[in-house]
Amino acid sequence: MEARMKNPAVVLPEAMQPLLDVVKATRKAGVPEETLELVHLRASQINGCSYCVDGGVKNARKAGVSDDKLFAVAAWREAPYFSDAERAALALTEASTRLADSSDPVPDAVWDEAADHFDEQQLAAIILTIGVTNLFNRLNATTRQPAGAGW
Repeated sequence: MEARMKNPAVVLPEAMQPLLDVVKATRKAGVPEETLELVHLRASQINGCSYCVDGGVKNARKAGVSDDKLFAVAAWREAPYFSDAERAALALTEASTRLADSSDPVPDAVWDEAADHFDEQQLAAIILTIGVTNLFNRLNATTRQPAGAGW
């Protein structure tokens, strides 16, 4: 597979730094890095972004995510490897990524479960991680960035 063009945030480099600043800010909110990497990976799987799935697995490993979790993240509901907090973050990720799939895209039950595990600052970090991941997924999928390729 060959990319149609470079990632648009690379073509317009003044756009990349603010996006990276958002990512950096999410890492300071008290959410375990492993959880944020799982959120990134799950959103990228849903969106079919091979570039982000590939990079997400590599970054998750660096953050200490076990292979058991990496292999099972797409089936997190049935896998025994995830904490209740990780499950809440993954449920929020799926709901926030699949907005058009439901008339109530982020049900109160999903929100309440996440809010039981994370404070407002942590929820902000998770939601921003979901949003930035969805943005990068769309940029990469649209321009067909291949897995393993550098920008």
